[in-house]
Amino acid sequence: MGRRVALVLLVLLAGAGWLAYELFQPYRGFESAVFIDFQRGTGTRKMAAQLAEAGVIAHAWEFLLLRGIERGRTLQAGEYRFEKPASPIEIFDRIARGDIFYYELLVPEGKNIFDIAAAASDLGLFPAAKFLIAARDPASIKDLDPDAPSLEGYLFPSTYRVTRHITPEALCRMMTSRFREVWRSLNAAGSVHDTVTLASLIEKEAGIAADRPRIASVFANRLRIGMKLDCDPTTIYAALLDSRYRGVIHQSDLASENPYNTYRHAGLPPGPIANPGRDALEAALHPAQTESLYFVLRADGSGAHTFSSTMAAHQTAIEQYRRGNHAKNLKEAQARRTAH
Repeated sequence: MGRRVALVLLVLLAGAGWLAYELFQPYRGFESAVFIDFQRGTGTRKMAAQLAEAGVIAHAWEFLLLRGIERGRTLQAGEYRFEKPASPIEIFDRIARGDIFYYELLVPEGKNIFDIAAAASDLGLFPAAKFLIAARDPASIKDLDPDAPSLEGYLFPSTYRVTRHITPEALCRMMTSRFREVWRSLNAAGSVHDTVTLASLIEKEAGIAADRPRIASVFANRLRIGMKLDCDPTTIYAALLDSRYRGVIHQSDLASENPYNTYRHAGLPPGPIANPGRDALEAALHPAQTESLYFVLRADGSGAHTFSSTMAAHQTAIEQYRRGNHAKNLKEAQARRTAH
């Protein structure tokens, strides 16, 4: 009798050991990465079958056994990516945690619709041209800005987690929804259109955060006296709209009659030229109180600007920039020669 009990225990232990081996042993029955999309309401049996058919687990019963053991956990719907060998326990745990697959689309402050389209295309989400079509339709923000020529300015800069199935229209809705949240939190009065347009110019011109309110002051002062803004980024944006920008501003760009070119037209351009962040929006709403009418970049590489209230002082600042930039270029050239 004792020998029979011992034999049964031995069999049970062997079976337990075999089960443990099966459940903990990494497995990969596929060659390239596998995507499995579990729709809402997918049952455990169907999940197990899909995983086994895709080669993610060796046998469907492994997953079903774990479901019986882990009855207290909820299996999450969504799309999962499997690319490395993993044990059934690891696979089950990922689905219970909802470790779904997504892309991270990074949209920094000051990026325009062309930049966002390129970033989405680089991730493989959809062709850039399709995003541009969606972004050029302002219908979704007409209640907020009836004069918006497109969604430019309202695609709020942030990091967005998106699935492989995101559409350009859905991404635009996601980004404009984020803009609405930020705009409400600012408790802003006045024209949304003018504020966002001005903020986009500030965002493109500012190299450091501290300069934003002062750049806003320069633009506000110029607008008050009817002086042209002479903002280089608007000229670049006009060239982008005309499909003729080649990386530098040409004399023909400055002479362009495109309404976005503030070297030719006084006042704000017809709409935003980029998507500003919260700080730029706040600067547009609350410019610094100065008499400055001009600013030019410093040559020290800090990204800061020199501000002036007269043309004479501005010309002096420009000359200082040119001398500093020339000296910097000479120093860099000498360093390159020394390195060779």
